[in-house]
Amino acid sequence: MSEFSKAGARAVLVHINFRNAQFSEEFDEFIQLAGSCGLDTAITVTGSRATPDARYFIGSGKLEEIRGRVQESGAGLVIFNHTLSPAQERNLERELQCRVLDRVGLILDIFSQRARSYEGKLQVELAQLQHLATRLVRGWSHLERQKGGIGLRGPGETQLETDRRLIGKRIKNINGRLQRVRSQHRQGRRLRKRTGTPVVSLVGYTNAGKTTLFNRLTGSEQYVADKLFATLDTTLRKLELFPATPIILSDTVGFIRNIPHDLIDAFHATLEEIREADLLLHVVDVSDNQRQSRVEQVNAVISDIGASQVPQLMVYNKADLNGGVTGLAGGAGPLPEVRISARTGAGLEELKKVMSTLLFAPRHEHVLRLPPTASKLRATLFQTGVVLDEHPDDSGGWVLHINVEDLALQRLCRDHGLDVSLLH
Repeated sequence: MSEFSKAGARAVLVHINFRNAQFSEEFDEFIQLAGSCGLDTAITVTGSRATPDARYFIGSGKLEEIRGRVQESGAGLVIFNHTLSPAQERNLERELQCRVLDRVGLILDIFSQRARSYEGKLQVELAQLQHLATRLVRGWSHLERQKGGIGLRGPGETQLETDRRLIGKRIKNINGRLQRVRSQHRQGRRLRKRTGTPVVSLVGYTNAGKTTLFNRLTGSEQYVADKLFATLDTTLRKLELFPATPIILSDTVGFIRNIPHDLIDAFHATLEEIREADLLLHVVDVSDNQRQSRVEQVNAVISDIGASQVPQLMVYNKADLNGGVTGLAGGAGPLPEVRISARTGAGLEELKKVMSTLLFAPRHEHVLRLPPTASKLRATLFQTGVVLDEHPDDSGGWVLHINVEDLALQRLCRDHGLDVSLLH
């Protein structure tokens, strides 16, 4: 939708309140999304329904109201704050005589504007193509006409079939390029593991202040703005918590409720940084009334990408907007919570101390039962010099007495696909 995303472009925004929570979205966040895309957010249509209509998503009366607003304003785009099926998009475009976009399409367009790196652009294009592949039929008859062209396309192949074939080839090509990028990332991670350098990833809901915190901690000058998805590309920087104890800090893309699955799939290489981290700094906007819901949404995505076993340190940001109290606080989980203000720098020293304590904690003795299939992990433990004693197990495996930091041991088990419940 690049032709519509110019600053001030007119669009009619449609938000429907459903009694079924499955289809509900937040209106304020929708306005922010549209504003982040550069659209005029003054034209809105709201309503209520029990469930979506199978044909138009909305009822006939609401359809007439939207048609009237489109004609009055001269808008060339209607955006729904919901996920529409391809058939619903097509039916709405035919009735409204303008482009119709759903919430997923809007997020994809924002991502296309934000991507700066080679990898980021590839990931966004892949997500857009995967989304477009189900939406090629838009009601225009030229896509359904048969065309011959021996040597150019199959006899009788329609334009629609040609477009699908070309999109399929492009998706295959992008996946190949991303595979090479992922291979480079894996090489970098293997090097960091050999040197024993811990990796900490910033995660959180979009616009929670992750990049501001990243810049404060590392002295970087990454782009910061008060808008959703201001930062898209993952950035890695070295951070010294104390002399001679460096770590790698990773700034990742912000999450959002009901994040499109196409984006999760396309950003697999980026999200791998989260899954392979030693510690997650879960940044929360403490001034947000919806913060608990935001935390649950972020944790849902973390679970989806297989990173739920990575330890999380809750970091409540923007304390300057919520009473100004910073420092350590008792958390509900096993780890403490830290209140900070990334904008003013308050509370950052306490945050660094907690990170250092967690990442470079004193060693503890553990008993680890390894199955016969865990020979690589056994070899790694011996190479790092943490094994105190070993004897064979009745099952053909090994029982190891080891002396190692808790987080380091969890990371080793995770890297080798071993269930951490085997620890004693």
